[in-house]
Amino acid sequence: MAVRIGYGSGEETADGHFTSAREVDVWASGASKRRRRQEDLRPQERVAAVLGGRERIDACETLLLRARADLDAGREREAALQLRVGLEALLVELRTGLADPDHGEDMATLQERRHEAGDAANAALGGELTSAQAHSVRELLEICERVLRRRRILRG
Repeated sequence: MAVRIGYGSGEETADGHFTSAREVDVWASGASKRRRRQEDLRPQERVAAVLGGRERIDACETLLLRARADLDAGREREAALQLRVGLEALLVELRTGLADPDHGEDMATLQERRHEAGDAANAALGGELTSAQAHSVRELLEICERVLRRRRILRG
């Protein structure tokens, strides 16, 4: 096996051929740098897999990502609305996702607290969230993100 960096036409590279390429000695730089590089490229690999049709994104991922973006931008009302739907989708899409005790515990917590997401979303429709509701939205979103991260890690 070899690692090559190069370029070529779409058909060439799809077949593993290149117009021009260089072999790279991955062992020359040391395992720790290689491992860091692998970790750095993991998100890009996932994007490539999704774009190439080798992997699909669950609805809950998209919805929860939007909730995180809204929360980070200070849009708590919008985050609460996205979280409500994203949490419901996560509970359905990942209910039998992983054979991991922590996964089961997080899913049970989300199931027990799903009414908090609903209450926050209902409040968001009528105006601003209370500080307790905003705190609940943050906590629930963090648990949802932890579930998604765990799935990504355990899937490899």
